[in-house]
Parts: sequence; C-alpha cells; structure tokens
Amino acid sequence: MTKTALITGITGQDGSYLAEFLLSKGYVVHGIIRRASTFHTGRIEHIYVDPHAPGARLFLHYGDLSDSEQVSNIIYNVKPDEVYHLAAQSHVRVSFDMPEYSGDVTALGTTRILEVIRRSGNPIRFYQASSSEMFGDARPPQSEETPFRPRSPYACAKVHAYWMTKNYRDGYGIFACNGVLFNHESPRRGETFVTRKVTRGIAKILAKKEQHLYLGNLNPKRDWGYAPEYVESMWRMLQRDQADDFVVGTGEAHSVHEFVETTFSYAGLDSREHVRTDERYFRPTEVDELIAQPAKAKRDLDWKPRIAFQELVKIMVDADMRAEGLTPIGEGDAIIRSKFPKRWWTVD
Repeated sequence: MTKTALITGITGQDGSYLAEFLLSKGYVVHGIIRRASTFHTGRIEHIYVDPHAPGARLFLHYGDLSDSEQVSNIIYNVKPDEVYHLAAQSHVRVSFDMPEYSGDVTALGTTRILEVIRRSGNPIRFYQASSSEMFGDARPPQSEETPFRPRSPYACAKVHAYWMTKNYRDGYGIFACNGVLFNHESPRRGETFVTRKVTRGIAKILAKKEQHLYLGNLNPKRDWGYAPEYVESMWRMLQRDQADDFVVGTGEAHSVHEFVETTFSYAGLDSREHVRTDERYFRPTEVDELIAQPAKAKRDLDWKPRIAFQELVKIMVDADMRAEGLTPIGEGDAIIRSKFPKRWWTVD
C-alpha cells in the first residue's frame, strides 16, 4: 500500500532531500510551509507539480508550528502514516538574539505535533530532528549515552523536544524516534550557515563580486557529513519494528579553520588574502568539539556515510561556482555521479 508522509520544514535543506527520497520510494508526500509575501520553495521546485495534475504525489500546506489549531487541522486532514518533524528556528547564533521565538517554535512546536498524534489515536510514526548541539561541552565522542550539556537557546529547545518525544513514546506508546544528527551540509545548506557561507563566499571572490569573507570563531571542531545521506537514516528509523533514538554522524571532526583552508585550497585561493574575523559572529557560549559515535546507527540501521570530508568540500564549492555562472572545477560533480543515483547528480 502507498504510504503517506508529512514533512515539516519541507523547504529546508533536509526537507527537500527527504521529499525527493520518499517520492523515489513511492510515497505520497505532504509538506508544511510558512505563509510569506515571497516564494521560498526554491529547493523543491524541481520536484513540485501542480496538485491537479494526474499522478501528483507532492502537496503543500500553509501552517505555523506556533499555531496548535493549524497543526491539528493539517494532521487530521492528511492522515499521515509517518511525520518527519524537521522545522525549527535552526540557526544557533540567531537563537541567542531570539531565544523566546526559538523556544516556542523549536521546543513547543514538537509538543504540539506529539499531542495531535496522541489525540488522533492513529498509529502515526514520528521522527524528531534532534541536534548534536544538545551535547554542548560534553566530552567527545558523543553517543546515545552521553549526557546533554546545551550551550545555546537553540540547543536547550532541542533538548526539551528530545525528552518530550521520549516521554510520549514511553507514556503513550507512540512510535516516536529522535535522530541526533551531527552537522550535515550540502549545496542546499542555508547561506548563513558557516560551511555554505564559506563556499558561497569563495564563488563570489572568484566571480570578482567580493574581496573578503567575514567569519567568527575558526577553532570549533565539527563532525561534517553530506545531507542527502543523512535523510535516509531518518527514514530507516521509522521502518524499524521498535522505536528508538540514534546518533548519526561520520565519527571524525574537523575545525572550521580546516574547512576554510580546504575549500580555499580546492578553489586555488589563499585564505590569508580574503578571510577576515568579525566578533559579531562569535557565540556568547561556544561548543568546542562535536564528534559522533555512530556505532548504534551503523549496527541497527545498517547506515554509514559514503562521502568523506574532502569530497563534501568539493561538492559544495563546485555547486556554488556553478550558481555564480562559473565553470566548476568538476571533482565534486564526478564524486556525486560515482556514488549516488542519477536523481541526485544535480544537487544544487
């Protein structure tokens, strides 16, 4: 039987890749988007078809996670088999400037969805997009057994959502999973996130549109993977016989400085000539090192990453060069063609 999935945050990086993946599996996919005066559906335009067209399997609904009634109406009308809750105020630095909003959307938004699922009485499977930021300054590597030590309003909100998911699973028997995904990037990453900021900045420097790139703290280390791979782990969690929580990552970390040096080197540029520091981009409380211990995901989900750090860099730089009308170096494109299905050959 055809399954129906509902994705919050479908217009984001993960949401767009997940929608592609589920459509390839034969799902009917519904997505929640926020109403705005401008279109923000660029990441899914290539898979969207008019809902009146015969065979249409992707449908969008206006909604807001701060509005319980809207959330309830969408879930009751769609009647999904699976809900993938990806939407959040997901920028860590911004959460310091908007802590109340970040808590309302990121923490309470999860509670609103879980409560609708509970009251519906339907056997809906729920995926909560948790974050490695929840671990904060806990000693790496971090696994499912590592205590949370959040260091930002965003991370605190995600910890709340994590425990609500677990409580609804334990208390009401809802099939609810937490996916604690470490940093995962792609050409569809938001332009204000550091990896995309770097690769997009490089493309603009090569296009002679900008001279300098302004960044914050370059010392933190992160476990960086490739986003299209990570959405498959979300799906795998909801296909199991029993709900559980999983840490997903590569198991290795690289500093922001190393990411900068690797990307600039690939593009044939000297970072010392272009990179500048701006303290406005520093966090009040920093997270120094996040490294996944993904043994459980590898064992129970049969999931492991295929794209290495150096390959991720090449994929992202090539895509942003192409977006600026430049001829990409090409190594990143070749990597995608060798490791992924044809539908993901053009990922930007």
